[in-house]
This record gives sequence, structure tokens and C-alpha cells, in this order.
Amino acid sequence: MPKRILSGMRPTAKLHLGNLLGALENWKKFEGEDSFFMIADWHALTTEYASHTAIKANVIEVVIDYLAAGLDPNRSTIFLQSLVPEHAELSLLLSMITPLSWLERNPTYKDQIAEQKGKDLMTHGFLGYPVLQAADILLYQADAVPVGEDQLPHLELAREIARRFNHLYRKVFKEAEAILTKTPKIPGLDGRKMSKSYGNTIDLSDSPEEVDKKVMQMVTDPARKRREDKGHPEVCPVYFFHTIFNKDNEKTVAKECRAAERGCVECKHEMANHLTPFLKPIYERRREIAARRDHVRDVLIEGSKKAKAVAAKTLAEAKDAAGIGI
Repeated sequence: MPKRILSGMRPTAKLHLGNLLGALENWKKFEGEDSFFMIADWHALTTEYASHTAIKANVIEVVIDYLAAGLDPNRSTIFLQSLVPEHAELSLLLSMITPLSWLERNPTYKDQIAEQKGKDLMTHGFLGYPVLQAADILLYQADAVPVGEDQLPHLELAREIARRFNHLYRKVFKEAEAILTKTPKIPGLDGRKMSKSYGNTIDLSDSPEEVDKKVMQMVTDPARKRREDKGHPEVCPVYFFHTIFNKDNEKTVAKECRAAERGCVECKHEMANHLTPFLKPIYERRREIAARRDHVRDVLIEGSKKAKAVAAKTLAEAKDAAGIGI
């Protein structure tokens, strides 16, 4: 088991079911080890700089989502990136040694520009966000980072930057390993990847009634135009959720779909009957936590103090190695 874990999310909106299954459920497995879970508001600014006023409000909402999903601030460090200025300072230091070609070859750079259509992302901050991400990881001397496959190139770049720094100066940084999450990409209401950018999410803040309503809006097998058409469950987002939340009956669902023995509306109702009870306790905890916003802020402030104590030590070592300061 790794000694220290680091991960985080951008506060661009409230968190959704994809965030829960793809990250938060995995994070809870590492609580009590030496875990740091960040609200990455500097990263949010790389794409949301024009709507910056929403970031501060979203920070609190994301912390509420963390706590409602079951993260325990007594067993892990929950902190705000911008409250630990060492992130920005180490990012600047690392940017001095990071070749531009390393950033330009980032395979997710163009993908994210395509996903964020309508936004001007031709900025220094957006191109250089992998350097900031490297600083996030290296500051805490993380042994491992829980990531999905799409984030592997970023982690490898952080490892390359660490190696280059250690080679140029002296060994300061660890090279964090990846802990691959097992959950595949969660489909959204429209069949694409569930994403805040697409507006196709089931949010952790949605009431049971809202969850039911959203499930009924989900796209299904596009080849099924009529009730009597035979279906293809492997391409249906609703069936994907059956495989997670209705495992005892998923084979029957698939068989009846292929034989046109059940309709899509019936399939959605059955899936909602399993998904909604799963999300309801999170929704109820979230309402209770949201009513104590002072407590939420205290969690963030105290966690950021703990994070800063670790980050300051690493930054001091890095600056000394690079010959910065007196």
C-alpha cells in the first residue's frame, strides 16, 4: 500500500455520479494512509477564467460533495489549492526547466480544447497546466496518484519533470506511481462521457425526484425505434448502469432487451429503482452538511494548514537545490 496519496478535482461545478464512481469511491479506500485530496481552483481558472466568480462558490459545493460522499477530514487532508501558495511558486520554478515540446505533445491538450468548444483556451495557463499539475503532486512527495487512463500522460509528464529537476540539481522529488481506477467512463444522459462541460450529468445534489426525471431523459439504443425492435444493450447507456446498480438482474435485462421482450421505458424505471436508493443517502447527507457552511469552511481552512506545512518543506528544498533565495 502506498504511503502517501494525492488527488483532486477542479471546482467548475457541483460533482456528479461520474466523479463519485470514477474517483471518490476509490479515494475512500486510501483514507487513513496519508491522503491529500485537493480542490484545484487554480486549475479551474485555466478554463473558467472568464467566469471566475463561480469558482469560489463551487469550491464550497465541491467540499460539501466530498463530505457527503463519505470522505472524512479526520482521516485525510482536504485542502484548497490556492490557500497553499507553494503550488503556484513551485509551478513557476518547474516551468523554468520544462521544455515547451513536452507540453505541446500532451495528448489530451487538443482533446480538451475540442471538448471546451466556444472558449478561448489559447493561453499560457492552459498550455502549462500539466506543469501546475506536476507541482501539485511533487509538493507532497506523493507515492501514488489514483487516476483514470486518460490522466496517465499527465502523471508521466510529472515524473519526467521530477527526473529532469533531480538530474539538473539534486534529488528532491519522488516519482509518483499511478493507481489506475477500475471504473470505466460513465456515460451521461446523452450517451457521451458524463461531463460538466456537456451538461449531461446526474449530480450528487440531485433529489430523488430529479434523479428519476433525468433517468427518463436518457438516450437508449438508437436502433430501437419501436417497442418491437430488438435491442443492443452493449451500446445503451441505461444498460451500462444496470451492470453497476442492478447486477443481480443485468443478464435478464440484456436478454429481454435483445429479444424485444421489454421496452426502454420499462428498462429505465427498473434502473432508476436501483440508482435512486443508492444516491438518496448521499443527497440527504449533503443537505445536512450544506446547512453548516461554516463547518465546511473550517474543514477546508484546517486541511489547507496541514497541507501547507508539508508543501512549504518541499518547496524550500527545491528552491535551495535550484539556487533560489539566500
